[in-house]
Amino acid sequence: MSGRLAAGLFVSALIRRMEATGGSAAVLARGDATAGAVLIVIADRGFIQAVLERTLDPKGHYHWTTTGPDDLNAPGVLFEYYEKRRRFDPDLWVVELDGAEARRIADEVAGDD
Repeated sequence: MSGRLAAGLFVSALIRRMEATGGSAAVLARGDATAGAVLIVIADRGFIQAVLERTLDPKGHYHWTTTGPDDLNAPGVLFEYYEKRRRFDPDLWVVELDGAEARRIADEVAGDD
């Protein structure tokens, strides 16, 4: 089983790496610094392309899983989705990565192949 970086450090690494490529990143909802789960909103020029959640597979490896509503760009839908999730998991982080390299950076920082 691979180790898991504390959520706050993981989010910080995502933001720094995204900004280093000329993209932007923002914390939409702050969760628990050590144990919070993380949702990543992947966008390019403000257009939301995917919402990813880090999940554990049966072999003990973490991978990104696509989650979220069908129409991510409908007004208010994404906010409603993650607020509902946070009612059940107040430790949840929500981070938006906006730029052409967003998905690659999410994979790179998470250590996914």
